[in-house]
This record gives sequence, C-alpha cells and structure tokens, in this order.
Amino acid sequence: MVRARARLPCGLLQAPVAGAASSRGAGDLPCGTRGKLRHARAHAVRWRSSSRTQDLHDGDLAHRLHRRRHLLRGGALDVPGRRLARRPRSRNGGRFRAVLPRPRGQHPAARRAAPELEAVNRFKLWLIVTGSVTVLAALGGSLTWRAPEEKQGKAAESPVATKPDDARSYAGSGACRACHASQFEAWKGSHHALAERPIDPERDRPLFDPERKVQHGSISSTARVREGRFELETVGAGGVRGAFQPERVIGVAPLEQVVTPAPGGRWQAMSLGYDRKKNEWFDVFGTEDRKPHEWGFWANRGLTWNSMCASCHTTYLRKGYDIAADVYRTEWLELGVGCEACHGPRREHVEEAERNPEAVKRKTESRGKPHPDVMLDACGSCHARRVELTGAFTAGERFLDHYRPVLPDESPVYHPDGQVHDENFEYVSFLLSRMHGEGVRCGNCHDPHTAKLRLEGNALCLQCHQGKIDPGPHSRHDPAGTGGQCVNCHMPQTTYMQRHPRRDHGFTIPDPLLTRELGIPNACNRCHADRSADWAVEAADRFFGKRLERSTRERARLLAQARRGAGAVVPELLKLTAREKSPAWRAVAIGLAGAWASHPLVRPILSTHLQDPEPIVRAGAARALEHVVDPREDVKPLLQDASRLVRIEAAWVLRRELGLETRAGLELFQFLEQVSDQPQGALQRGMFLLDRGDSGGAEAWIRKAIAWDPTTAPFRQALALALDARGDAKGAVAELTEAAKLAPLDAEYPFALGLAHAAADDAREAVKALERAVELDPRFARAWYNLGLARSRLGLDPQAIEALRRAQAEDPDAPEY
Repeated sequence: MVRARARLPCGLLQAPVAGAASSRGAGDLPCGTRGKLRHARAHAVRWRSSSRTQDLHDGDLAHRLHRRRHLLRGGALDVPGRRLARRPRSRNGGRFRAVLPRPRGQHPAARRAAPELEAVNRFKLWLIVTGSVTVLAALGGSLTWRAPEEKQGKAAESPVATKPDDARSYAGSGACRACHASQFEAWKGSHHALAERPIDPERDRPLFDPERKVQHGSISSTARVREGRFELETVGAGGVRGAFQPERVIGVAPLEQVVTPAPGGRWQAMSLGYDRKKNEWFDVFGTEDRKPHEWGFWANRGLTWNSMCASCHTTYLRKGYDIAADVYRTEWLELGVGCEACHGPRREHVEEAERNPEAVKRKTESRGKPHPDVMLDACGSCHARRVELTGAFTAGERFLDHYRPVLPDESPVYHPDGQVHDENFEYVSFLLSRMHGEGVRCGNCHDPHTAKLRLEGNALCLQCHQGKIDPGPHSRHDPAGTGGQCVNCHMPQTTYMQRHPRRDHGFTIPDPLLTRELGIPNACNRCHADRSADWAVEAADRFFGKRLERSTRERARLLAQARRGAGAVVPELLKLTAREKSPAWRAVAIGLAGAWASHPLVRPILSTHLQDPEPIVRAGAARALEHVVDPREDVKPLLQDASRLVRIEAAWVLRRELGLETRAGLELFQFLEQVSDQPQGALQRGMFLLDRGDSGGAEAWIRKAIAWDPTTAPFRQALALALDARGDAKGAVAELTEAAKLAPLDAEYPFALGLAHAAADDAREAVKALERAVELDPRFARAWYNLGLARSRLGLDPQAIEALRRAQAEDPDAPEY
C-alpha cells in the first residue's frame, strides 16, 4: 500500500547554471587559474554525444551536479544494471524523484542536463493506492463540472498552501446514501471505500492472534495482542526496538498495511504487509533489507503517511506541514476514497436536495454529461506517478494544474516503447495508449462505484472490437485459454509489493524483435519463459509478418538511442515531435531532444512547441529550454499560461530573476513549500536559493536533505556546489569524496572531484580522481580531456598526450580535443 508519492517535478530541480548550454558535461580544469570553481561560459554544441559535447569551458562544479534527466523517481534509484547504494528507491513517482547518477551500463553519452528530483526510482516505496489491481477510479453519476479556464491558478494566490479549515463545502459520503442508495451500496465494500480504515478489533484480530514472529531481512518482528491491544514489536527509528500499536489499515486485498502514530504529528506506514488469503505477514520490500539510517526505512520519511500515502487514501486531505517546527498538522474529511473524492464537494447539493429534491433532479438532468477528461483527471490524481504541485486537488479541476506526470523520456521507470518498468500506476501509460487517443476513458471498462470490471474476459474488449478482431485467429491461441486472452498480450502484468499484480494500461503490441534489439520485454516470452527471444521473433514473423513493422517499433528504437545520447538520431527525434499525434508522446520526444537544446537547429524547433495546444507539451518544451543561453525571450510568455504546470515550469526556468510576488512566482514558491518535508524537496529549495544568490540558505536546506537521507550521493554533490559558492573549496572536496564513496560505480563523482581538486590547485589528486572516472567509464571523453590537462600540469607529457588522444577518439567532433 505504501509506496512513495511522486516527489519533485522532474524539470524543476536542476543544477544552477549561469548561461550554460544544456549539458551534463561540465566544466574543464581551470588551466592555469587558481581559486574556486567559476561559472562556465557556454560554447557551441554539436550533434555527437549530447552530454560530452555540450560541455562548458573553465572549471565549474555547478555543471557536475548531475544534469541528467530523471533516471528515477522518488528516492534512490534501482535501474536494470545496478542499484545506487541499494538505498531507498523511490517510486511513486512516483510521485517523486531525485537526481541520480547514471546506472551501470548506460551509454556514457547519455548524461544529460537536467537532474530531476522527481521521479527517481531510487527510493522504491510501494503504495497500493486503492487496493484494486486494475481499477482506474472511474467516475459516474453527477460529476463536478470543470472550472472555466480563467479560474485556473486561483489556489496559488498565496505562497503558503491552503489550510483545510474550509471542509464546510463537503458533506461526507454518508450524506449521499439517502438519495443514491444503489450507488452507495455498490461503493461501500469497494477497494476505494476501504483504501484506508480504522483498525477493527474483530476483522483484524487474525493479523495479531495467535502471536507470530516474522523474519524479514536482518530484522525479526512479532505480531501479537497485549493488554487487549494489537501490537507489532520491531526495530523502529534509530534502530531502537519498540512495541508499536497500529491504529489504521491501508488497503484490503491482495495485501493490507498497517499505520502507526509517531511523534510530530506523523503517521508511519509499516513495511510489514499482511496477506489475508495466505494468512501471513511479509515485507513489502522483499529482500531489500532496508536499514534504520535509510530514507526508505519504514520509520523514516520515505514511509511517512502524511506525505507519501495520505493524499490517495483519504478524502479531502490537507497535509499541514509546519516547516519551522518540522511537524505535521494533517487534516482530512474521511478515511478512504469517498464519494466527494471523485464527485467534488457536495454539501450545497445535499442541502438543496433536502429542500427541493425535484428541482435538484431537473437541474442534474439538464446538465448533460461532463467532459470525459473530468473523469480521467480525477482518476489520474491518484492513479499516476506524479509530482504534487499544490497538495489541493479537487475533483473537477485539471490534472496538470496540480501535478506533473512522470513520462518515459529518460526515465527508466518506463521502457522506450512505453511499457511499465517500475511502479507507475496507470494514468500516464493510458495517456500514451492508442485507446486514449480514440476516446476510451476509465468508465468504459471500470464500474465507477464497485471499481470492478464491467465485463469479464475478452467480452470487455469486444465491446468495441467485436467484428474487427476474432480472438482465436488474431492471437493464434485458444480464446478460452490463457494465451487467447486479450489482456495477456496487450496488458501484461507486473507484481508490486511482492503480492500486488497490476496490468499495464499502455495497450502495447508484443514485439519480440525489440526484446532482442533493446531488451524490452514482450508478452510472448512472459508466458513462454522457457523459450528464447529468437524463438519468439521467429514465431511473430511467421504469424504476423510485415504487420509488425509499425511506427511504434521505429519510435521505440529512436527513443532508446536518444536515451543513450546518440546525437545522430536528433534530426529524426525532431521530426517525431512534429508528426506524433499523441500529446504525451510528443512531450516525451521533446524531453529527450532537450539534451541538445542549445544546438542552433534544435532550439528553434523546441521553441515552436511552447505554443503547442496541449499543456503537457508546452511544459516539456519549457523544461527542455532551461539550459540554453538566455531562455527568457522564449519562455517568459509562459509565465501567463492557462496551465499551472506550464507556469511553474516557466517560473523554475526563469527563477534567477523571477519576481516572487507575481502569480507564477507565488505558485513556484507554493510548490517549494509543498515538497519541503522530503529530502528531494529540501534539495530543490536549496538549489532555488543558490541560484538566487543565497548560498547560506542553500547550504542549510541541502544539509537538511542530507540529514533526512544520508545515503544519496547527489545531495553531497549539491552541498559541494553550495560550499564552493561560499569559497569553501576544502569542504567541497570533502563532500565530493563522500559522494564518490556513496556511488562507487558512477564516473560522474570522481570527475567532479577531479575538477574540485584542480580548482584547489592540487593537480596530483585531480589526476587520481580523473583516472578513476575514466576507469569507471572508458568512453567519458570529457574526463579523458581533463585528465590530459591535469597530467600536463604535472609534467607528464606522454601520458597527457595519450589521454587527450583518447578524448579525441571518443568524441572526434569536439574541436578542443
């Protein structure tokens, strides 16, 4: 049930850059200069190897603060190939993420400029939002109508998040029962209604009686009843054993997770889950064996219910985090997903119905049906891996006025073809699907009140596809068998939290050839796990032939190459931004093209997308242009955009000179307040202050992020940047040394450390660090180049020439090599 919700909007947290070209490639050795690292000046960018050729001259530690598009979302990252210090991997993106180092095996040219603190898959927290496996919280009946365009942004008139003192417009689910009895009865036993509830002495007794011990990783826990109260004895905060008395339960099936009170107004979701069907406790993180000092340990912020779970397990929640006191004063209307979570506040409607029911009935009938996207946005508010911008979504409002969704651009939470990799929920996958483009919405498949499927098996799909597709000949399998079920090919399942299988809502087409070429999974081998990808390729060719040569295959190949930093694909990538009909896929292509934003052929095309009719595309274009030289002319008009997400993205890009009294400035500040209770948010706030010249304030916030999450290397690198800005070169070196220890397989950190040593006039240590960088990543051209300069300083001319030749071989288009 608990995962972590999306953290920071990927495009918002970036390393400070003064007039820098978009690049992860950073500055070079100061070459004869002394003293602190300086802001770098941009130079021309070439197509080849996006990260390394979009480098800056002079030594600038700022550019080494992982400008890489969110490789993960929410906490520490877990990507195929390796884990980052195996610590809190975030998820919900999930709703969150942090800037993380490049995973092992990623093409060295793929280091891009734009560290996203949002969606990092590093802290892998799992959250069962509704307890339902496939449900998309469909809405029905009388829905809230969408506010007119001119009313957008009203909630952000103050830099402080709104307080929940005005739940007076809400009536509570019980008030709906009198007039909507059948809908209420259908809802009350649903996964939505039971998304969270108080612990029940009778229903929940089997979890604790009889007493049982659970060994999970290095920790032994005991579930029992003591003095009439349910109790879990286990290791808590600071590694101290204690007896915890859960008061609430999240979810209903296939697992339940208990929530216990903690100091400071916190509620903590325990990592032990209970499988009622198997009658057993288990750790939702499997074999990760999280430790008490880690962000993702159950008693720490990674599983703090107030910020990581509550918004999707309650109705009308206000987090109420007090920054100065570091306490929560969280308020909510009711536990569980109630009627008004989907239909909006209804007290006025209830009171009017009590006075004149016939008039209310006529009014409702005269309205007609709301726009289909009202339902989709309400469902997406929980069924999405996203970053919260306001903490104040109300049904009927636009999703993008309150959230930034995590897209499969450079994020490993999705495969290049859009299939889910990490836990993403359903919303973005559905936006990327052809079904969404054809007008299908949640309620077409899911009953809005029971949250169950409207029909079973292939009958659900044949509502629309009857006559067009015969499941037997189409699938080459028996329609009554597993292989003949539409969902097993087009909605493959992934199990999360050890017990919770969920279906991919991207409705993708199995393509074994992409498995062989790119390692993307395919539905054929999911079932035929004992057969090879080559076998599946041959079978697919025999069955379908040229029908598999689809535009989706070419798109996946193109995006995979762009993720690896292959500059040669940029012209085709730019064409994709123009021809792609899906706004979400258009935004994905734009996000990837942003790595080359400073190229004279790329910037104008990205700038045209600032006028795209879809806000998800405009927001992506603004993020992509962040690191071009002087983006003001391009981006400034978006400060007045109709979409709050677009305004906030534009405000972040222009943060150095942004007026905080403006509408966009207040909205950006409100966002920074909203996320400042988590380490990624503290880091982002620190970078905001650093970019505005407050290095002292920046240092304080970054140190807070480190205190909350001491195992994440990018936080140390950020602190090094803040210390360098204050003239503390020794402190910067110490923090980069620690970052390199925390992420010993990432070449970025020894490279940054080498620059810091060089700036401190220690060429010998610079050589050692840079040699480590090229050892970890032999194709890191910029590291070879700086290694050549450092060796030359020590009079090691033959070795210097050798390093410079390696730099030229890895990036022959760079004139300085």
